[in-house]
Amino acid sequence: MASSAAPVAAVVKAETPEKLSGAALYSRFAVAGALCCSITHGALTPVDVVKTRIQLDPATYNRGLIGGFRQVIAKEGAGALLTGLGPTFAGYFLQGAFKFGGYEFFKQQSIGLVGYETAANNRTAVYLASAACAEFFADVALCPLEATRIRLVSEPTYANGLIGGFSKMLKTEGVGSFYAGFGPLLFKQVPYTMAKFVVYEKVVEAVYKKIDRSTLSDGAQTGVNLGSGLIAGFAAALISQPADTMLSKINKTKGAPGEGTTSRLIKIAKELGLKGSYTGIGARLFMVGTLTAGQFAIYGDVKKALGAVGGVEIAVK
Repeated sequence: MASSAAPVAAVVKAETPEKLSGAALYSRFAVAGALCCSITHGALTPVDVVKTRIQLDPATYNRGLIGGFRQVIAKEGAGALLTGLGPTFAGYFLQGAFKFGGYEFFKQQSIGLVGYETAANNRTAVYLASAACAEFFADVALCPLEATRIRLVSEPTYANGLIGGFSKMLKTEGVGSFYAGFGPLLFKQVPYTMAKFVVYEKVVEAVYKKIDRSTLSDGAQTGVNLGSGLIAGFAAALISQPADTMLSKINKTKGAPGEGTTSRLIKIAKELGLKGSYTGIGARLFMVGTLTAGQFAIYGDVKKALGAVGGVEIAVK
């Protein structure tokens, strides 16, 4: 009997998923975040091109999302819809790693700081603070590539691709040009990410209060991530739209000699007004809702594939 029990125990032990922690865990979160953001943003580059054109030149691109596609194709050819694909993919690969990996990291740090019970009882504050901290570092990485992307989209003849556009901006305008839009990028991305994560967490929590997660197939869990991500994306898009429009405007051209970023932002805000700041919101709701749903679905599936099962959940079940 003893000789047969040992192999059985060994098999059970081998099939038990290993709980990861530290760098092994957070590096997997970062990889999953990098992939989910770069894939979704890259795939939606055509929508982003049209959305940016509507924001920068609403007098010309005034026919909505579908009409905007037709205008861009008629004027510049279908290839123009992929303008900025390189910096989009590269920028959001970096941003996704910092955003999702950082969110999990700062959430764990919050739990370690105040204790699990306190974190669980104040989980909305933990979600918001973790998302804000993660997004700050993500934007430091994203900003130069986002500035390059917007310049390429707003000026199709500016340069040929990521390397050319990045090099030209660095040579002609200096390092500071890459961070001219850092303020509005933070103003856009931090509230966006805070809304994105907290709404997603709350929707998922509400779903799993009604349904036992362990009874759902992997496909059904992916569906929950998709639906929750879609709702989170709509909320995040509405909150961050004014800053997104200002970011497009400030990166379209360099400022006048001696003109500071703050004065440029104030000037742009006055010119836009509330209505103008929501120019292109239809295209952005479609874009952000779609990509956020895709991000959370891909993120959840990649985490599972990489064995990143050691994260701490603080939602009340």
